[in-house]
Amino acid sequence: MEMRRSAVSAVAVVLVLALSPPPAVADGGWMEAHATFYGDESGAETMQGACGYGDLFQQGYGLDTTALSVALFSDGWACGGCYEIQCHGSPDCKPDPVTVTATNLCPANYSKPNENWCNPPLKHFDLSKPVFLRLVTDFRVGIIPVHYRRVPCAKKGGIRIEITGNQFWIGVLVFNVAGSGEVKALAVKGSGDGQWRDMKRNWGQIWDGDVHRLVGQGLSFSVVASDGRSVLLDSVVPATWAIGQSFEGKGQF
Repeated sequence: MEMRRSAVSAVAVVLVLALSPPPAVADGGWMEAHATFYGDESGAETMQGACGYGDLFQQGYGLDTTALSVALFSDGWACGGCYEIQCHGSPDCKPDPVTVTATNLCPANYSKPNENWCNPPLKHFDLSKPVFLRLVTDFRVGIIPVHYRRVPCAKKGGIRIEITGNQFWIGVLVFNVAGSGEVKALAVKGSGDGQWRDMKRNWGQIWDGDVHRLVGQGLSFSVVASDGRSVLLDSVVPATWAIGQSFEGKGQF
């Protein structure tokens, strides 16, 4: 993913970090990070990505999204989580915060440890350009200091399940998850045998298991969020399902 980096030197980066004020609202759960953007006003470059989502407009996320630095991405477990972000400490800041969903990874570049803001242990948000412009008066500012905090995700409709893969492998994408937004466990049950099967997270929010054995059966799913709450999506997928189709459950957090 192409990154937008400010033209500051490594020395200036160190000075910026050293002079950043302590969290002004730490008692409200806010923490310090930095943010920039990638792509243009259309948001085309924010589609797809390391969480396994596809067309973010069709899936309900739109442009209110962010790629997370390695320190925040948690190897993909953070996909789907929501963050409130507010610019601070820059003359280019606008006053209002934005709320975004994590849909991608901002990759590390270990060959340039002093230039890549996504290298651990830095906490960084790579936003769509339209969202970045809601935080600043001029996108050419490049990188800005921000406060951020986790917030509940507000989504329209029920949790959605998409059947993905090919003739050799079938996976499941879980998206449009409200509440914590992050899925920590998933189980599937076929209508033919009624047996629950635990699934494993393959990458991002793509899960796999014995779905290939359930072709021709209706599918139910048990979704467990990172906060421990669970939702049963009973018979959410009909027996006629095919790869590439998505289905909306009646349950939501």
